[in-house]
Amino acid sequence: MPRRLRLHLPGGFYHVTLRGNHQQNIFYAEADRALLNEIVARAIDKFGARMHAYCWMTNHLHFLLQVGNEPLARPMRQIACEFARAMQLKLETTGHFFERRYHAVLVDSDAYLLELLRYIHLNPVRAALVDDPVRFRWSSHHDYTGRIVTPWVTTAFALHMFSEDRARAIVAYQKFLQCPIDDSWEPSTAINPENSAVLGSDEFLARVQIESWRPRATQSLPDLIVEACRRFEVDGERLRSSLRDGYLVKVRAWIAHQARDRHIATLAAVARTLKRDEATLRYAMRTYPSELD
Repeated sequence: MPRRLRLHLPGGFYHVTLRGNHQQNIFYAEADRALLNEIVARAIDKFGARMHAYCWMTNHLHFLLQVGNEPLARPMRQIACEFARAMQLKLETTGHFFERRYHAVLVDSDAYLLELLRYIHLNPVRAALVDDPVRFRWSSHHDYTGRIVTPWVTTAFALHMFSEDRARAIVAYQKFLQCPIDDSWEPSTAINPENSAVLGSDEFLARVQIESWRPRATQSLPDLIVEACRRFEVDGERLRSSLRDGYLVKVRAWIAHQARDRHIATLAAVARTLKRDEATLRYAMRTYPSELD
């Protein structure tokens, strides 16, 4: 059977799972998970990806990864191959370490990011390994509660969906997780019936298909910012400043929209260039839709 074609969306969010061969354990000591952390950190840095959530279960792994311009296959191949080789040497065995190629779905982050975050962090509870995610060491739940800071985990984007104030966002996140396990959301309920590789609506799927196949633009992000400065008669330094002037917010939203619409740069790249976070730009684009064309 031919492999399913994967959708590559620059800046896209993916829920990835990777399972041990024949559902066997993939960790045999605490140091094994620590080794995986090191491998993941290297891959994320090398391929310009972002880890928004993770959970290292006994026989499978959960990732919530946001890619940059490099396809998801690049960091995932390095993670899977490097960890498998290390464990095969340790166990003095050969053959497949993981069950098959990773499974991944492209996620509509506006609609399902928070539900997916909760789903990943409650995995150990659903598996009856612990009665509270705080008692499971190997997940990004601890980064979201502020107990630890893992350099390769990005929490700002999801927490910003709860509140712009980080302390309030952490409290809201913790309340969000305190739902009855029987009522918890499952990713399978939101899989698009037309494409099982997409977690989102038909509208989201249509947009993804257009953006995935659109030719790469010849215009660069700096060129687009120069265009915006001329069009809206603003100074580039003011755009990158900490000013929250309403007019500047609209201009930044226009740049973010045009960068994505013209396939010039990812929202993450625009956020870095304008010294903003992605959640702020997304909010601005939703607030001023009439200003974006």
